[in-house]
Amino acid sequence: MSAVAFTVAFEGVEARLVEVQCAISSGVAAFSVVGLPDKAVSEARERVRASLAALSVALPSKRITVNLSPADLPKEGSHFDLPIAMAVLAALEIVPPDQVEAFVFMGELSLDGRILPVAGALPAAVAAAAEGKALMVPKPSAAEAAWVGMTEVFGVTTLNEVMGHFTGRMALARAEAGEMTGAPDVPDLRDVKGQERAKRALEIAAAGRHHMLMIGPPGSGKSMLAKRMPGILPPLSADEALETSMIHSVAGLLQGGITRLRPFREPHHTASQAAIVGGGKRANPGEISLAHNGILFMDELPEFPRNVLDTLRQPIESGEVMVARASAHIRYPCRFLLVAAANPCRCGHMAEPEKACAKVPICGQEYMGRVSGPLMDRFDLRVDVPPVSWQDLDLPADGESSTVVAARVQAARDIQSARFAGLGIRVNAEAEGELLDEIARPDAESRALLQKVSERFGLTARGYHRVLRVARTIADLEAARDVSRNHIAEAVSYRTVLSTR
Repeated sequence: MSAVAFTVAFEGVEARLVEVQCAISSGVAAFSVVGLPDKAVSEARERVRASLAALSVALPSKRITVNLSPADLPKEGSHFDLPIAMAVLAALEIVPPDQVEAFVFMGELSLDGRILPVAGALPAAVAAAAEGKALMVPKPSAAEAAWVGMTEVFGVTTLNEVMGHFTGRMALARAEAGEMTGAPDVPDLRDVKGQERAKRALEIAAAGRHHMLMIGPPGSGKSMLAKRMPGILPPLSADEALETSMIHSVAGLLQGGITRLRPFREPHHTASQAAIVGGGKRANPGEISLAHNGILFMDELPEFPRNVLDTLRQPIESGEVMVARASAHIRYPCRFLLVAAANPCRCGHMAEPEKACAKVPICGQEYMGRVSGPLMDRFDLRVDVPPVSWQDLDLPADGESSTVVAARVQAARDIQSARFAGLGIRVNAEAEGELLDEIARPDAESRALLQKVSERFGLTARGYHRVLRVARTIADLEAARDVSRNHIAEAVSYRTVLSTR
């Protein structure tokens, strides 16, 4: 007796179809699982045996062999429990084998037959839809999977329900897509008093997805500014929401519905390299991928280990990261907006003689020297954030609200969407080569300014192009067709003003 069920194995955010083959033959009683299973998959046979026993289904005293095909693809995770159980039940002809083959199954079994939630239901639904199959997942995971909308999704809570569905005792209802997750309360930009230049830089960064570094003493408002950026960014588009949610689903962070709010990730400076760029035993996505289409905020930037910081250099440029392991190479997308904050020196008071330590200015050079030049060169906007005077703090909060700034950012993003339609890019920060020359070509006066800046501050080729991208975004915020000298001058000011370097 033999039968087949289907499930998926994950390679990054991609779900690959796996054929779960079960053969029951004469011989010494045994239950084996082959096909490169990890420890959790190998242990599935005991969970399956106990779950079936809880439903009064006794396995025969024969040799049961389960093969996970393709056999050279590593299989990881507890979601293989349910498909293995269904392949066994189909081989025993307790459920119709042809009906089982029309589904993709995911779910972890408890010893009493309950089906527990698993990660990755959303990409599994995409894979099932591509194969023309329905999907059966634990009920808590069904809401996210139903967002795909191109296949039938059924949520189940017990193995008895699954058997009842296939034997006709009880018909399962098709799962509905979960509610769109509501946006949490994001602090308003109006709360920030003073720091007008930093607010302007924040707006430019949001409009063109330009990486930004803020440097200032403790308490000047760097973290306060960064945490208000989600409130001025436009909501995720439908495609972006699906991309981001698939990564969060694989990481087990998706709770029911998906959200249109851009992710905001804030790793601590003690985070490891694997936590930031991805890795670990199962090559999980790191913070840079969890921040895909959103914001990665790195507070106290020089406190991060240098090897961790330098691993950001290539993903910032390419928008993706390859997590290499001996058994597999996993690719994750990571188009994020990097917002970083740093004190000017170890004590943080380099610009205040009455508070500064005795090592000024050497302490500032040593402290910021922890951030390599190549990584520093990738920040489009560098902003000094000075202390706020008590006179500013005593003023009423009458600055622009996040809603007002967000409207300008959205208008600039709309201009970019129309400009790059059909080109595979979304924002000015992604423009390069001939396209960048076309959309941000400086006039003679601007070229002369850029030449002076390059000679004075030694702009690299990367720095030159980043100035052009920022200038194009500044022009978009003004709805200007061409990039003028004023736009170039403002972009240059954010590139060259950095008192700590």
